[in-house]
Amino acid sequence: MVRTLKVGTFNVLNLVNPNEKYYGNRAYSESDFNKKIAWQGQQLDKMRADIVGFQEVFHGEALRKMVNNSAYLKGSYIVAANPNGQSPAVALSSKYPILETQIFEDLPELDIEGNIIPITKFSKPVLKVVIEIGPKKRVTVFVAHLKSKRPTFGDKVDKSNPIEQAKGAARSLIRRSVEACGLREILVRHAERNTDPVIIMGDLNDTSLAVATRVISGEPPMRYLKFEDKKKAWDVLFYHAKDIQARKSYQDFYYTHIHNGHYEALDHIMVSQELVAENPNAIGQIRNVAIFNDHLIDETLSEDSIPCWQSDHGQVVATIEFKVTKDEKTNASLDERRKKLKKY
Repeated sequence: MVRTLKVGTFNVLNLVNPNEKYYGNRAYSESDFNKKIAWQGQQLDKMRADIVGFQEVFHGEALRKMVNNSAYLKGSYIVAANPNGQSPAVALSSKYPILETQIFEDLPELDIEGNIIPITKFSKPVLKVVIEIGPKKRVTVFVAHLKSKRPTFGDKVDKSNPIEQAKGAARSLIRRSVEACGLREILVRHAERNTDPVIIMGDLNDTSLAVATRVISGEPPMRYLKFEDKKKAWDVLFYHAKDIQARKSYQDFYYTHIHNGHYEALDHIMVSQELVAENPNAIGQIRNVAIFNDHLIDETLSEDSIPCWQSDHGQVVATIEFKVTKDEKTNASLDERRKKLKKY
């Protein structure tokens, strides 16, 4: 007897109320907005995820309308990291009750060779949500959206200058790395000596092997370490759903974004050791990872482009199977007996 939970991450690409300006003079017409929430609602129905983390939400009202366009998630619980209509925020929808939420805006102080890096806030605050998925069974989900690879330029510079482009890319990389370090600190503080499963999801804007992404997950302990030291490392180590799936598959088609002909996996789901099969004390494990990326277009090969009412990211869904406890088996057995007694 196994209980299944499906979790997904979805970058909704600027989910903004109709006729509201964003990024300068951009705005959705009523028609484009209705197409957007209809298409994205259909994607949610394809995903059929019980818990979904969202990125690039400008208005909570728009998110509620989009989620209610999904037959599968309609009427679900929704929380968001204070979208203000001026900048994108992360959010979460759950079919299961939400027990607790927390928003993280501040970054820890970080210095390089004695020089303090003057980055003190996440570009998009991180959302922490504690969800009750069954009797005495909870998961903690963190939704994040780190700084993109888009160059950050200084004032009054020639953006076509290759040197300025390099500086701009470096600035973005530094911010993304600092944000990754901040997220890692939040995760470690939560996970230490905590036996409830942790799930991290979101658009991390880099591949699973990139330095910033590995900062978040942590590195596995060296094989020659003492077992007690390994246990401490495993306690705060997070495992990529992509890697777990790759161990079971002969081919890897994991990409969630295409830019200038580069097929990249920017959207990730990670889990703590409580959901890893190799852990003898695991209470569940990832059985499958699905990528919904058929709508993505390689614009170096096609004259088509992605409409503004779709998303330029693929969606990721991980299926998690939980072990059933003795109490759950006993309750299930009692329920079966009651059903049989009602027949007589």
